[in-house]
Amino acid sequence: MPRTGLCSCWSGRVLPLLLAYVCYLLLGAAVFHLLEKQAEAQSRDQFQLEKLRFLENYTCLDQKALEQFVQVIMEAWVKGVNPKGNSTNPSNWDFGSSFFFASTVITTIGYGNLAPSTEAGQVFCVFYALMGIPLNVVFLNHLGIGLRAHLAFLERWEDQPRRSQLLQVLGLALFLTLGTLVILIFPPMLFSHVEGWSFREGFYFAFITLSTIGFGDYVVGTDPSKHYISVYRSLAAIWILLGLAWLALILSLGPLLLHRSSQLQLSCRGLSLKDREAPDSKGLPRPQKIPISA
Repeated sequence: MPRTGLCSCWSGRVLPLLLAYVCYLLLGAAVFHLLEKQAEAQSRDQFQLEKLRFLENYTCLDQKALEQFVQVIMEAWVKGVNPKGNSTNPSNWDFGSSFFFASTVITTIGYGNLAPSTEAGQVFCVFYALMGIPLNVVFLNHLGIGLRAHLAFLERWEDQPRRSQLLQVLGLALFLTLGTLVILIFPPMLFSHVEGWSFREGFYFAFITLSTIGFGDYVVGTDPSKHYISVYRSLAAIWILLGLAWLALILSLGPLLLHRSSQLQLSCRGLSLKDREAPDSKGLPRPQKIPISA
């Protein structure tokens, strides 16, 4: 595709969608931050108070006291408060974490470890997802189309010489390899280092996340014993968006690559049927080989 056509595609479709997409995420992060952070702080303080009361009043542990304490822990956990650590635990509803949560909503990942606890937050989440999920689908589709425009040579495969085809195949293989490293190899290594996971656990988290399964058994930035940088979860959200866009490109290229590979296999077996039936330099039909029966 000519450069002017690609630029017009970005300026006419993808760029406005990108701006709307980012603004929508920022809006969601800001609203979740305002609606949920204060309620989380109150729940955190109440949980710490209940732990102190438990230690002061129950020197001999019995079943009833244990059940009551477990109930308090469960209620705090549902509201996003990690029972490990103390009141200095990182907030789940600061702006970076709210941005991360907003991205998991519109991408339908939904880890399940955190949800709005206020009535206003729950109502907003419903309408936010109702508008955000279609926006996410449209944006990823257009981004995949825009990226695929850089690989338009696949549409003109038969019109190019064999040397050019080989170079383009190598370039495509390099592109796919680098994309795999940037999306599926390096991030799990980083997550494993920061979170204290094995590489297997980091890769498992990456796959479960980018496939939008989102079990919630592994989530970045939730260990209260670790000190994360303030933009850690925001960077994880950006990685999720880039990973989903890359997967959308791969899925759109898959059928085309399979079609081209089958054509390449046929061409490697010899001349095409059209070439075999074409007349020779003297204008006479080419002789056909007669199979010899055993």
